[in-house]
Formats: sequence, structure tokens, C-alpha cells
Amino acid sequence: MTISESLPTQRARSPFAPPTLDEARRHAAEVPLAEIDITHWDLFRHDIVWPYFDRLRQESPVYFHRHTRYGPLWSVTSYEHVKAIDTDHHRFSSEPTISLLNLLDPLPMFIAMDEPRHSRQRKTVSPVVSPRNLMALEPTIRRRVVAILDALPEGETFNWVEKVSIELTTQMLATLFDFPFEDRHLLTRWSDIATGGKDSGHVDTWEEAGLELQRCLDYFTRLRDERARQEPGNDLLSLMAHGDAIDDLDPSQFLGNLLLLIVGGNDTTRNSISGGVLAMNLFPEEEAKLRADPSLIPNAVAEIIRWQTPLAYMRRTAKEDVEIAGETIRAGDKVAMWYLAANRDPSVFEDPHRILVDRDNARSHISFGFGIHRCMGNRLAEMQLRVVWEEILPRFAAIEVVGDPARTKSNFVHGYTELPVVVRRR
Repeated sequence: MTISESLPTQRARSPFAPPTLDEARRHAAEVPLAEIDITHWDLFRHDIVWPYFDRLRQESPVYFHRHTRYGPLWSVTSYEHVKAIDTDHHRFSSEPTISLLNLLDPLPMFIAMDEPRHSRQRKTVSPVVSPRNLMALEPTIRRRVVAILDALPEGETFNWVEKVSIELTTQMLATLFDFPFEDRHLLTRWSDIATGGKDSGHVDTWEEAGLELQRCLDYFTRLRDERARQEPGNDLLSLMAHGDAIDDLDPSQFLGNLLLLIVGGNDTTRNSISGGVLAMNLFPEEEAKLRADPSLIPNAVAEIIRWQTPLAYMRRTAKEDVEIAGETIRAGDKVAMWYLAANRDPSVFEDPHRILVDRDNARSHISFGFGIHRCMGNRLAEMQLRVVWEEILPRFAAIEVVGDPARTKSNFVHGYTELPVVVRRR
């Protein structure tokens, strides 16, 4: 039985309508913990996961689910315990995978490696997001933000996700890889297929998804071989072509690291750009604060990333028996660190379900992870979001959300496929 089926269906509006947050609150308060499958994507695409997280965090912040669609696993929902596990790479492994189940699982990538392989491969590509390189990239990002925003239609409804969030992050990915600009939308397509598989909307079967990722590998292999014959550059492909730790990767390892960089460069920024616009509509008093004091933008960016939490969780596998929060996690057990729940922990963030652009501890969010696997591109994501809001505020009197957002059908990527808006220029 699905979450939707187990919730009350006697609704005046329609028996087929998705469950409401109020219904989810009642259901979450009554259902035995053992019957909650916190991994069910209906909870995420209907935006009703919060009361289930709240109950788990209050009653059992480290909880063993015996029955989920991915088999038995531990859910960690408190900020304190997520941080403790994320920083304990000696007892909690990122291998063999950092997800519960998606198309990336069989592919080796440095985020799903333990030391010392992780640091060797990460170090090869990290110069692309060095402070010096980010400073050099900012004028390019700003020019592209301005061009995208100035081209938006005024007074008519359009999908903000498609016209702004996807387009900006796709252009940025093309720049980071020095990827042919005319083919840049392939990057978004491959990212969506890698995280969504046959449910991505681009393909109908896992076989088609595999063929599409083979196309990705073939395309990038040709580009990498070209870069290897050229003088070293500072784009990601050049760094991979000339780096000692990465230049001898087999095809599956090369594809795994490619998709890691593509997905990492796509999802955080793309869904935070969309989430920020939605949040300012839900909490207009916070947008008013931001317009009155644009110096709050950097802090508001951190708060948007906390509130949105673009990746809902990361998985670890226990390397040995570990006692935490009075529970014993056994060697070999799967552990889901729910970043989404940790970022709404009221013991750390007051009134956590609200956006507060002047929140004094917004930067304490866990969206980028902690420890050795902390997101390599976190500063790039923050810079892009900062520039977006620096250009939105003087350009638009309002960006009005005029319909319900459509959310990603995923328990991993916490994002949007549609956000209908109308803009009004100053």
C-alpha cells in the first residue's frame, strides 16, 4: 500500500487528489513507526514528508526501518547525529554507494570512495572551484544571469525551472567542462537520467537510460582525448585528462566521476534557484526584508540552501558495530543521513520550516555535508545564487508564483520540474 493509499481518502475535492499536509500530520501522528516507509517518493513529491521526519526525530532519531522499498536501513533525522556520522569516515563508509538506489550505483566515483582514493581523485578536479578561478568566473556568470533575466517575458505565465534555473546551471556546467555550448542541454538531460532513470521523463526503460549514459561516455571520451593532446587547461575535462589520479581511469570510473560532477553542478544550484523564488512567495515578509536591505543576500542564500536542501540524504554503510543514540548499528547496515530532516531540526534552527533571510545561524546548514566528503562546489553554488538575487532585486518588482509547483519524483533529489510564475519589471 502506498502512502497515498494509506492516508484518508474521504475528501470533498476528489478521492484521487494527493494527500494534504494536514492529512499527513494526522497520519504521521497515528501510524506505528514500523509502518512508515520514509523512503517513499510520494512523501517528497507531495511535500508531506515533514511530519514523518518530525516524529522520527522526536521519538527515535536513529531508527531502524525493517521494511522499505530498499530493504532494511537506518534513518538518521537529527542534526547532531547526522553530523556525527557524516564526519566519522573511519566507521561509516561511502562505499559501495552514497544512494539507496539509482542509475549511478554501479559506477565508481570519488564521492563513493573512502580514503585515500577519495582525496587523490578529488584533488585532481578541485582547482576548477578554487577561489581564484571562482573570482575569474563571476563576471561570466553575471553576464549570463543578466541575459537570461532580461529575456524573460513580462505579464505572461512561464516555467521558471525551465527558463531560468535549468538554463543558468546548464550554461555554467558547459563553462566548467568547456563543453560545446550548442549541445549544453545534453548535460541537463544526462544529469536527470542519471538520478531519475526510467522515471526521469526522458526515457521509458532502464535499458534506454543505460544507452543514453553510454552516449554521455562516448561524447566525453572524445572530448577528453582531444584535451589530452592539448596544453593543460583549467576546465574540468582538461584537469581529468592531465591529472595523475584520474587519467588512467577505466570507462566506468570515468563515467562515474563525470556524472558526479554533472549532477553535483546541476542539482544544488538549479533547485535552490527555484526553491528561493517559491520561498519568497510563501514568506513575502522575508522578501520585503531582502529588498529593504540587499546586504542580506549572502545570508539569504545560505538560508535558501538550508530550507531547500537540494539532496535529501546521503547513504553510508557501517564498517563496524557502532552505538549511537542508544541504538547499535551493525557492521554492513545501510544508514540514510537525512539532510532534509537535519536542516529542519528545531533544536538547531528556530522555527525551522520558515525562511528567515536574517537567520543568525543559516550557514550552519548541512546541505553540503560535513567532513571529507563536503561538497566540492559549495562556493560555486553560493556564488551563482548570490549573483541571481543581486540581479533579480533591482530588475523585478515581483516574481509571482501563480500555480502549484511540480516536484521531482525522487527521494534523493529534492527539487522541482515546474514552477509557474509571472514577472513584473520595475
